[in-house]
Amino acid sequence: MKVADLIESRKEVYSIPDDMTVHEAARYLRERAVRAVGVRDKKGHLVGVVSQSDISDKVAAENKCPAWMRVSEIMSTDLIVVPPDASLDECLRLMEKHGIYHLLVMDKKAGYRGMISVQDLLRVIASDHKARADMLEALIYPQR
Repeated sequence: MKVADLIESRKEVYSIPDDMTVHEAARYLRERAVRAVGVRDKKGHLVGVVSQSDISDKVAAENKCPAWMRVSEIMSTDLIVVPPDASLDECLRLMEKHGIYHLLVMDKKAGYRGMISVQDLLRVIASDHKARADMLEALIYPQR
């Protein structure tokens, strides 16, 4: 399975502008039930990623005001990206290597295609292992 298989059914690519307040970004994440989102500049280029942990670690834990801070002040700019044809194993290795929970999906032609999370990957892996276990169980204990 490839990244493209994982994201093909998604209807929307979530992103926010870099001049959005942290408070607005937190609401955006909550309303869409996502933990991270891509950040774009005024020209629409992907320039960063902001996550719930960025908000809690860099704003709430530091007792800063989210209504006055901009996303550009707290976003991560060392972007780890994968192409749509990347394998899920490759994605897991990148996440482990960099200690991150989200990867940005970038297509050379289409640009930013969204994100995949470790939760997305675990869901697929667990489903695959369950299917294999069910198949083995059917071989060992055939129904008569």
